[in-house]
Amino acid sequence: MKQLSILGSTGSIGRQCLAVVESLPGKFGVVALAAGANLEELMGQIQQFQPEVVSVADARRADQLAELLGERSVARKPEIHHGREGMLAVATHAKADQVVSAAVGVVGLEATYEAVKLGKTVALSNKEVLVAAGELVMAAASKVGRELLPVDSEHNALHQCLRGGTRGEVRRLVLTASGGPFRKTPLA
Repeated sequence: MKQLSILGSTGSIGRQCLAVVESLPGKFGVVALAAGANLEELMGQIQQFQPEVVSVADARRADQLAELLGERSVARKPEIHHGREGMLAVATHAKADQVVSAAVGVVGLEATYEAVKLGKTVALSNKEVLVAAGELVMAAASKVGRELLPVDSEHNALHQCLRGGTRGEVRRLVLTASGGPFRKTPLA
Protein backbone atom coordinates (compact mmCIF):
# COMPACT_ATOMS: atom_id res chain seq x y z
CA MET A 1 0.00 0.00 0.00
CA LYS A 2 1.41 3.40 -1.01
CA GLN A 3 1.47 5.98 1.78
CA LEU A 4 0.62 9.58 0.89
CA SER A 5 1.35 12.99 2.32
CA ILE A 6 -0.89 15.73 0.95
CA LEU A 7 -0.01 19.43 0.96
CA GLY A 8 -3.24 21.39 0.52
CA SER A 9 -5.59 18.61 1.62
CA THR A 10 -8.64 20.86 2.12
CA GLY A 11 -8.39 22.51 -1.30
CA SER A 12 -10.00 21.27 -4.49
CA ILE A 13 -7.12 19.04 -5.64
CA GLY A 14 -6.47 17.77 -2.12
CA ARG A 15 -10.11 16.79 -1.67
CA GLN A 16 -10.16 15.09 -5.08
CA CYS A 17 -7.02 13.17 -4.16
CA LEU A 18 -8.61 11.97 -0.93
CA ALA A 19 -11.73 10.94 -2.87
CA VAL A 20 -9.49 8.74 -5.03
CA VAL A 21 -7.89 7.25 -1.90
CA GLU A 22 -11.37 6.52 -0.55
CA SER A 23 -12.46 4.89 -3.82
CA LEU A 24 -9.44 2.56 -3.89
CA PRO A 25 -9.36 0.88 -0.47
CA GLY A 26 -6.16 -0.99 0.23
CA LYS A 27 -4.20 0.85 -2.48
CA PHE A 28 -3.33 4.02 -0.56
CA GLY A 29 -2.94 5.17 3.02
CA VAL A 30 -2.65 8.75 4.25
CA VAL A 31 0.17 9.45 6.70
CA ALA A 32 0.19 13.25 6.72
CA LEU A 33 -2.03 16.18 5.75
CA ALA A 34 -1.33 19.91 5.48
CA ALA A 35 -4.12 22.46 5.31
CA GLY A 36 -4.42 26.19 5.67
CA ALA A 37 -7.40 27.48 7.61
CA ASN A 38 -10.32 25.12 6.93
CA LEU A 39 -10.28 23.29 10.25
CA GLU A 40 -13.73 21.70 9.88
CA GLU A 41 -12.75 20.09 6.58
CA LEU A 42 -9.44 18.98 8.05
CA MET A 43 -11.21 17.48 11.08
CA GLY A 44 -13.34 15.35 8.77
CA GLN A 45 -10.22 14.21 6.94
CA ILE A 46 -8.50 13.35 10.22
CA GLN A 47 -11.50 11.32 11.36
CA GLN A 48 -11.72 9.45 8.06
CA PHE A 49 -8.07 8.89 7.11
CA GLN A 50 -6.35 8.92 10.52
CA PRO A 51 -3.05 10.55 9.52
CA GLU A 52 -0.11 10.48 11.91
CA VAL A 53 0.81 14.13 11.28
CA VAL A 54 -1.19 17.21 10.31
CA SER A 55 -0.22 20.82 9.75
CA VAL A 56 -2.16 24.07 9.61
CA ALA A 57 -1.24 27.61 8.64
CA ASP A 58 -0.31 29.08 12.02
CA ALA A 59 -0.03 28.54 15.78
CA ARG A 60 -3.50 29.93 16.50
CA ARG A 61 -5.11 27.42 14.15
CA ALA A 62 -2.93 24.64 15.58
CA ASP A 63 -4.32 25.46 19.04
CA GLN A 64 -7.88 25.51 17.67
CA LEU A 65 -7.33 22.15 15.98
CA ALA A 66 -5.97 20.65 19.20
CA GLU A 67 -9.09 21.88 20.99
CA LEU A 68 -11.37 20.37 18.32
CA LEU A 69 -9.51 17.06 18.55
CA GLY A 70 -10.04 17.07 22.30
CA GLU A 71 -13.78 17.64 21.91
CA ARG A 72 -14.43 14.99 19.26
CA SER A 73 -14.08 11.27 19.04
CA VAL A 74 -11.06 10.54 16.88
CA ALA A 75 -9.56 7.05 16.54
CA ARG A 76 -6.03 8.43 16.21
CA LYS A 77 -5.02 11.90 17.35
CA PRO A 78 -2.31 13.14 15.00
CA GLU A 79 0.76 15.17 15.84
CA ILE A 80 -0.09 18.81 15.08
CA HIS A 81 2.37 21.18 13.40
CA HIS A 82 2.00 24.59 11.81
CA GLY A 83 3.56 27.01 9.38
CA ARG A 84 6.75 26.34 7.46
CA GLU A 85 7.93 23.61 9.82
CA GLY A 86 4.55 21.93 9.58
CA MET A 87 4.61 21.84 5.80
CA LEU A 88 8.10 20.35 5.96
CA ALA A 89 6.99 17.73 8.52
CA VAL A 90 4.17 16.62 6.21
CA ALA A 91 6.25 16.61 3.01
CA THR A 92 9.21 14.78 4.52
CA HIS A 93 7.30 12.26 6.65
CA ALA A 94 9.44 9.12 6.77
CA LYS A 95 6.55 6.80 5.89
CA ALA A 96 5.33 8.82 2.88
CA ASP A 97 6.06 7.17 -0.46
CA GLN A 98 4.39 9.91 -2.44
CA VAL A 99 3.72 13.59 -1.77
CA VAL A 100 0.84 15.38 -3.45
CA SER A 101 1.83 19.03 -3.67
CA ALA A 102 -1.52 20.79 -4.00
CA ALA A 103 -0.96 23.85 -1.82
CA VAL A 104 -1.92 27.13 -3.48
CA GLY A 105 0.86 29.32 -4.88
CA VAL A 106 4.41 29.01 -3.62
CA VAL A 107 3.50 28.23 -0.01
CA GLY A 108 4.45 24.60 -0.61
CA LEU A 109 7.61 25.27 -2.61
CA GLU A 110 10.18 24.53 0.10
CA ALA A 111 8.31 21.46 1.31
CA THR A 112 7.97 20.15 -2.24
CA TYR A 113 11.67 20.71 -2.88
CA GLU A 114 12.65 18.88 0.30
CA ALA A 115 10.38 15.94 -0.60
CA VAL A 116 12.01 15.73 -4.03
CA LYS A 117 15.50 15.83 -2.48
CA LEU A 118 14.54 12.88 -0.27
CA GLY A 119 13.63 10.87 -3.38
CA LYS A 120 9.90 10.87 -2.76
CA THR A 121 7.59 10.68 -5.75
CA VAL A 122 5.96 14.11 -6.02
CA ALA A 123 2.64 14.69 -7.75
CA LEU A 124 2.58 18.43 -8.47
CA SER A 125 -0.70 20.22 -9.07
CA ASN A 126 0.37 23.84 -9.23
CA LYS A 127 2.45 25.74 -11.74
CA GLU A 128 3.90 28.24 -9.29
CA VAL A 129 6.46 25.85 -7.80
CA LEU A 130 8.01 25.31 -11.23
CA VAL A 131 7.68 28.95 -12.27
CA ALA A 132 9.42 30.14 -9.10
CA ALA A 133 12.04 27.39 -8.73
CA GLY A 134 11.74 25.04 -11.69
CA GLU A 135 15.47 24.72 -12.34
CA LEU A 136 16.19 23.93 -8.70
CA VAL A 137 13.33 21.44 -8.29
CA MET A 138 13.97 19.68 -11.60
CA ALA A 139 17.73 19.43 -10.88
CA ALA A 140 16.94 17.85 -7.49
CA ALA A 141 14.55 15.38 -9.15
CA SER A 142 17.15 14.47 -11.75
CA LYS A 143 19.82 14.02 -9.07
CA VAL A 144 17.72 11.43 -7.20
CA GLY A 145 16.38 9.82 -10.38
CA ARG A 146 12.77 10.90 -9.87
CA GLU A 147 10.23 12.45 -12.14
CA LEU A 148 7.61 14.97 -11.04
CA LEU A 149 4.12 13.74 -11.86
CA PRO A 150 1.85 16.49 -13.19
CA VAL A 151 -1.59 16.47 -11.59
CA ASP A 152 -2.92 19.72 -13.08
CA SER A 153 -5.17 18.85 -16.02
CA GLU A 154 -3.31 20.78 -18.73
CA HIS A 155 0.11 19.61 -17.61
CA ASN A 156 -1.05 16.03 -17.24
CA ALA A 157 -2.48 16.07 -20.76
CA LEU A 158 0.87 17.24 -22.14
CA HIS A 159 2.69 14.65 -20.03
CA GLN A 160 0.49 11.88 -21.43
CA CYS A 161 0.99 13.09 -25.00
CA LEU A 162 4.76 13.07 -24.58
CA ARG A 163 4.63 9.58 -23.12
CA GLY A 164 2.85 8.36 -26.26
CA GLY A 165 5.75 9.11 -28.59
CA THR A 166 9.32 10.28 -28.57
CA ARG A 167 10.44 13.74 -27.56
CA GLY A 168 12.03 14.15 -30.96
CA GLU A 169 8.56 14.09 -32.49
CA VAL A 170 7.58 17.20 -30.54
CA ARG A 171 9.04 20.48 -31.68
CA ARG A 172 7.19 22.74 -29.26
CA LEU A 173 4.49 22.64 -26.60
CA VAL A 174 2.21 25.63 -26.19
CA LEU A 175 0.19 25.94 -23.02
CA THR A 176 -2.15 28.90 -23.07
CA ALA A 177 -3.30 30.66 -19.94
CA SER A 178 -6.32 28.79 -18.66
CA GLY A 179 -7.04 30.66 -15.46
CA GLY A 180 -5.68 33.34 -13.24
CA PRO A 181 -6.82 36.87 -12.52
CA PHE A 182 -7.51 37.74 -16.17
CA ARG A 183 -9.63 34.72 -17.14
CA LYS A 184 -12.87 36.77 -17.19
CA THR A 185 -11.36 39.94 -18.63
CA PRO A 186 -12.81 40.83 -22.04
CA LEU A 187 -10.33 40.82 -24.93
CA ALA A 188 -11.38 44.28 -26.10
